[in-house]
Amino acid sequence: MDQKTKMKFGKAALFGSALIWGSSFFIMKNTIANIPENFLLATRFLVGALLLCIFFHKRLGNINKSYLKIGFVLGSFWFWAYWFQTEGLYHTTPGKNAFLTAIYCVIVPFVAWAWQKKRPTKQNFLAALICITGIGLISLNGSLSIGIGDALTLAGGLLFSLHIAYLGMKSGEKDPVLLTIVQFLFAGLWGAVLSLFTEDLSAIHWTFGQAGSLAYLVIMCTAVAVTFQSVGQSHVNSSSASLILSLESVFGVLFSVIFYGEKATLKILAGFALVMAAILLSETDFGRKSRRKKVINKKTANVV
Repeated sequence: MDQKTKMKFGKAALFGSALIWGSSFFIMKNTIANIPENFLLATRFLVGALLLCIFFHKRLGNINKSYLKIGFVLGSFWFWAYWFQTEGLYHTTPGKNAFLTAIYCVIVPFVAWAWQKKRPTKQNFLAALICITGIGLISLNGSLSIGIGDALTLAGGLLFSLHIAYLGMKSGEKDPVLLTIVQFLFAGLWGAVLSLFTEDLSAIHWTFGQAGSLAYLVIMCTAVAVTFQSVGQSHVNSSSASLILSLESVFGVLFSVIFYGEKATLKILAGFALVMAAILLSETDFGRKSRRKKVINKKTANVV
């Protein structure tokens, strides 16, 4: 494939991730009411790693120390991002959880600034201000305090931004499937250790519905969606990838309204609109386009 085709393929893969993850919020909300959180996350990641190992076993011999080092960092960011997001979901609605998680899109350029010395654009700074306003409308109650669920979700969004930025730095030089397997392994080990010491698994009462939800979370929302993300980010830069992935918040609200019966107030809807506007604005560099146009016009004038 040529570079343009690879980019289109990468964006399609990222869109698929966003759609699948958007469907996970209301499913997770129902699932965590019956299955302990750390056990759930450990199962998602370890079984996801196992499935990918089965399908891509011929590639496993290429895993080396470099994969393990990068995978440990990615897996740690990944697990704790999901831990905070899931813990927040106990105390807030799936729609709010989805939109507050999506702040990672606005944060990614600032993380890149810290790690790669790439200064954010004016639009990034404006987007951050608009995003904070939107978060306030979504999260602040009458006493101007933020609920524990929303605060935990925001912490998860920050960790997701670290994961996306770091993956963007490393994915181009590694096999995205192997990188996904290794980060799943480390994320799953985090969950397994915490579950072993903090949870009573004998209290779980399995039903067909719970088993089906867990299977969907493992296969589609973990193995398939994260592989799509890794493949997509190997062809698309981190900032653009974060914009596409942020569409999971839109899908999250849509699925929550249809299947969970969530009702949003006008204030919360206004907050959703501002967060989405901030996400779109953070990926639109008007200044760069203007500078590029001036350079082209100047070159044309010189030719004439």
